[in-house]
Amino acid sequence: MSDERNVLIIGSGPAGLTAAIYAARANLQPIVVEGIQPGGQLTITTEVENYPGFPKGILGPELMAGFREQAARFGTEFYSGNITKVDFSERPFKIYLEDEKIFTVKSVIISSGASARLLGIPSEIKFMGKGVSACATCDGFFYRGLKVLVVGGGDTALEEANFLTKFASKVTVIHRRDAFRASKIMIEKAKKNPKINFLLDSGIEEVIGGENGLVIGANLKNYKTGEVNFVEAEGIFIAIGHKPNTELFVGKLELDATGYIQTKPGSTYTNIPGVFAAGDVQDHVYRQAITAAGSGCMAAIDVERWLEANE
Repeated sequence: MSDERNVLIIGSGPAGLTAAIYAARANLQPIVVEGIQPGGQLTITTEVENYPGFPKGILGPELMAGFREQAARFGTEFYSGNITKVDFSERPFKIYLEDEKIFTVKSVIISSGASARLLGIPSEIKFMGKGVSACATCDGFFYRGLKVLVVGGGDTALEEANFLTKFASKVTVIHRRDAFRASKIMIEKAKKNPKINFLLDSGIEEVIGGENGLVIGANLKNYKTGEVNFVEAEGIFIAIGHKPNTELFVGKLELDATGYIQTKPGSTYTNIPGVFAAGDVQDHVYRQAITAAGSGCMAAIDVERWLEANE
């Protein structure tokens, strides 16, 4: 089965849904393929306090529901399947979905976002969902009154550490260096929180489980002394950054060394005419909801102008 579209948008986070709003208002009749996490990373975020227009803050899922409703209001069509393959070798492009549906499209906006990075140790995978998590806002509630570790030194790690103090009895931040990458305000907030303490110059060597198959702690190595010590904890939260969701585009688009889609300066154009990228899939610097939304707006405008010039 085949449908022909003016524009197909891959991803439904702030970038994808903003692109959909602008494209729909331009009468481009966009279709959004929502992917495995409809709404993007904000759907697993609790309170968003820095998005303009919400002086008292707003819950991440509520914010994204508003984005989606607005896009639908102007005629955006949503498709919940996952994309298995893209063909950018000739125009119109072909987008293949897991149910064998094929979309034939004049242009594509890639806004597939980014996913959490993991430590890459076997025990981390073994205990994933059994005490190891990459999403504090998803799983923090289950650790009420328990001790937890948070691994990382950026804003994400310290934000998750502060969030976990709502539930956990003690939160220990593990960071491989003696200085944080996080913003000053996040560092100050974490250091002022009486439930948070820090183990610096350290990293997890192995996650340790008990007889019940659940996490009971971790072996931590101090990188300066070489010593390895066991630290008790019922929960371990990995917060060491994200990787762009660009597996589909390897060998098809120009990516940087870490996998982010490269776009032309001041635009959302990729190296293939008619293919555009917006949001965290191409932004490794700012990675904010509002910058993602802004680039989604840019992508829709770039698409509209490109279609006009090429039809």
